[in-house]
Amino acid sequence: MKAIWHVVEYDFTNFFRYRWYIIGLIAMNLADLFISAIVFTQMTSIVNYFRFFAPGLAVVGLFASAFTIGREINMEVRREIHHYLLSLPMTRTELAVGRVLAGGLRGMLYVTPLLITNFVVLRLPTLSQLLLILLTLLLLAIGISGVSISIAVSTMSFEKFVTARGVVYYMLFFCSSVFYPLSIIQVLATKGLQPLVTFAEVNPLTNGSDLIRSLLLDSPDYVFSPLMILNVAVFSVIFALVAVLAYAKVLQRQ
Repeated sequence: MKAIWHVVEYDFTNFFRYRWYIIGLIAMNLADLFISAIVFTQMTSIVNYFRFFAPGLAVVGLFASAFTIGREINMEVRREIHHYLLSLPMTRTELAVGRVLAGGLRGMLYVTPLLITNFVVLRLPTLSQLLLILLTLLLLAIGISGVSISIAVSTMSFEKFVTARGVVYYMLFFCSSVFYPLSIIQVLATKGLQPLVTFAEVNPLTNGSDLIRSLLLDSPDYVFSPLMILNVAVFSVIFALVAVLAYAKVLQRQ
């Protein structure tokens, strides 16, 4: 654990090098909530889009920040900076596990102000609800970090990495309940697009967003289910393992 913690500390140091950029992104996320969401409230059939979108915004921020670890690893592989990391007194597996955990924990740090905003504009959760939300977001962040690292080590081209990141972004975000209720997507089943509906229902971003809504919104449309955590946990375990194996394999070739 000591070796893994050193890797996490290394990645957090890199994360804070871009602190003004991060602050700018957080400000942009909050602007989306306090400007766009308020405007859309007057344009949609949803009673209060502002309250609906607040939990989705936390997931958006979590995804964006947890995904940055992949960009850094892709840069390290292209510039052969990982040769320095290989000289450190730790195994490749410890290094890989540390990078995955660091990506997830950085995502949790980034999402903190967005989560606090949810508590202010919606309501304060109980202690058990807060722990449940944090556990779900941590699992989601680790899974997203795993996806990012898996993509990063699969190509030596930054352009291909950016393209793949964009594809994953649009698939996960726009086929989820981050921006609109799942009931709207489920209408597609009547048009012969059941695979998209199924994907949206098991999408970890859908489960993460709706879990927060079920705990913070007093609405019969969102009811907590253990399947929400199960879907996120399965996603996290699968992609964390894939990322560890893929990253360790890339390092082994060096």
